[in-house]
Amino acid sequence: MWVGTSSWSFPGWAGIVYDRKYSDYKLAKSGLRAYSQHPLLRAVGVDRGFYAPIPMQEHRAYAEQVPEDFRFLVKAPERLTTARFSRHARYGSLAGEVNPEFLSLELAVEEWIQPAVEGLGRKLGCLLLQFPPTSPHVVGGPSGFAMSLHRLIEQLPPGLPLAVEIRNRELFGQAYLQVLERLGVSHSLVVHPSMPPIAQQFAAVGAQPLTVIRWMLGMADYESAVRRYEPFSRLVDEDLSSRSAIIEIWRRSLEQKSQIVTVVNNKAEGCSPLSIERLAREFWEA
Repeated sequence: MWVGTSSWSFPGWAGIVYDRKYSDYKLAKSGLRAYSQHPLLRAVGVDRGFYAPIPMQEHRAYAEQVPEDFRFLVKAPERLTTARFSRHARYGSLAGEVNPEFLSLELAVEEWIQPAVEGLGRKLGCLLLQFPPTSPHVVGGPSGFAMSLHRLIEQLPPGLPLAVEIRNRELFGQAYLQVLERLGVSHSLVVHPSMPPIAQQFAAVGAQPLTVIRWMLGMADYESAVRRYEPFSRLVDEDLSSRSAIIEIWRRSLEQKSQIVTVVNNKAEGCSPLSIERLAREFWEA
């Protein structure tokens, strides 16, 4: 079982993960080695891959900084999983436009899968297709989305540690679940206000050969969570229900001999390393 956080570049973790306060720039460049020495942090989410592809050489540099038993969760670029760009200013002229590269096989292989597989090798724990919240009609509704997902995944190289994460409860239905089961792909169990509770998701999919858990967001609004929790140095809003559900999923998945990758975000309770410490303590006590 591998547990870790979404990225590692947080100066507020001084005294929790790091020996002193470093700049986020310093941590982004050289903090991974120190992060990977923490006894509980055996994985990490490489979130920056969502915003821009990561070259193979940079993946390889990450892998060289961590022990053999460490694992990475690598997100697909948002150009692959965004059907229509939001009107956020960062998209510039693309804001509000339909994305012509949505679920592009070429993009998936060349800019996401191949660099991660070749660069990380055995330290690759999960390739994650994270779909942002969207209007269901933009992706053809539950059936259209499931068909598009099937079309892409069936063309990908076999044997990948692949998981799919959606942020629309309207898409979390039989069409979607049947595609994942048919293709042997995991549903990423996500704690997020746009999705059913994680225990309900687990009840629908059961123990999977690769169990991926992402404890992302407790509040309804991401920006509000950032303002409330920065500098991410303490637990602010403890989510006992999600914590208990994750521990139960761990227990049941381990009974089925699943491989488990769990990633916790600062926006879950305020400080992801401390959330992980609580999870670990309560898991062993149980």
